Amino acid sequence: MSTTCYLLFFTRLPMKRKYRLRRNSDFQRVRQIGKSYASPILVLAFLRNELDHSRFGFVVSKRLGKAVRRNKIKRQMREIVRLEMSHIRPGFDLVFIARVPSSKASYQEIMQSISKLLKTADLLVQSSQNKELTQ
Repeated sequence: MSTTCYLLFFTRLPMKRKYRLRRNSDFQRVRQIGKSYASPILVLAFLRNELDHSRFGFVVSKRLGKAVRRNKIKRQMREIVRLEMSHIRPGFDLVFIARVPSSKASYQEIMQSISKLLKTADLLVQSSQNKELTQ
């Protein structure tokens, strides 16, 4: 492993605990009460929360493969969302559910699917340029 590759691999920053959904009851509440949008690769369910930040949960079923494969999909989704967090509106609980085609999808395809779902659900913060154009 080259030095550059080694540094990139081990400088991965985890998603902070306050930004994660951890309790089963939170996942259930978002799924049962919240709105959802689907793509061929992922499902996005979301619900407004009472916090000043958004929280994220990731679900990968055993139908998608063994633990190594499921964990890889979850890591990819978590990293994509972590990088996009500054563009996501605060005050929501979001749950991303991987569908069977996600087990064969590339990182880029998962990233495009997440971006498309966030845009469809109107969960992206508008930049100042976009706000000026819409007014």
